[in-house]
Amino acid sequence: MDAGQKEEYLREYEVLKKKGKPFFPYAVAKDSVMFLVVVVVIAVMSIILGAEQGPKADPTTTTYTPRPEWYFFFLFELLRVLKPAALTPLATIGIPTMALVLLLLLPFYDRNPERDPRRRPVATTAGIMVIIAMALLTFLGAEAGAPTEIEMDVAPQYEDGKVAVAGQGCLTCHKIGENGGDLGPELTDIGSKLPAAGIRRTLINPSGIMPPYSALPPDKLDSMVEFLASLR
Repeated sequence: MDAGQKEEYLREYEVLKKKGKPFFPYAVAKDSVMFLVVVVVIAVMSIILGAEQGPKADPTTTTYTPRPEWYFFFLFELLRVLKPAALTPLATIGIPTMALVLLLLLPFYDRNPERDPRRRPVATTAGIMVIIAMALLTFLGAEAGAPTEIEMDVAPQYEDGKVAVAGQGCLTCHKIGENGGDLGPELTDIGSKLPAAGIRRTLINPSGIMPPYSALPPDKLDSMVEFLASLR
């Protein structure tokens, strides 16, 4: 845009500005009315439909699967992509902060006065990329498995054992593959350190705070032992 086009643009903008209505009270009144409509709709829906409370919190359970609210699914998926614990601060603070700063600085490094998106390639591209990234990460986060799911390909004969181990809350304390806690020893290669008989004895008569699994059905206990013994 040359100096003549810029001057013409500013002149047209000034004319349109004089023809418009002031922000107060017109825009404030419309925003206030819309705000009241939204509040009334939410209040009516809460009275008619009610609010889901969910089950009573149980701090002793080992099978609870934490899930974020839907508007945090993109951060949830970002944490799943950057799995090493050392990169957690980067996923939770670094990347979102850098993206927000870049968006806030957009008016400073794209000074084009045009309002047509086709003539604002930098701003348009940045906006589209942010929308696509957040939408994709939100979708992947919504479709992702539980954090207590064992993300490991195993032979078909060990699949039942993998499901049983995950369902018993073993990942609360033990890490298998990329998922799990750090309270107990890692089980990713437990089969190379402990024979099947030793794994069975540990499950039936554990030490420390680990609960015993002697009350499980024999077939489920056998499948857990077979799966854990296959981890090498």
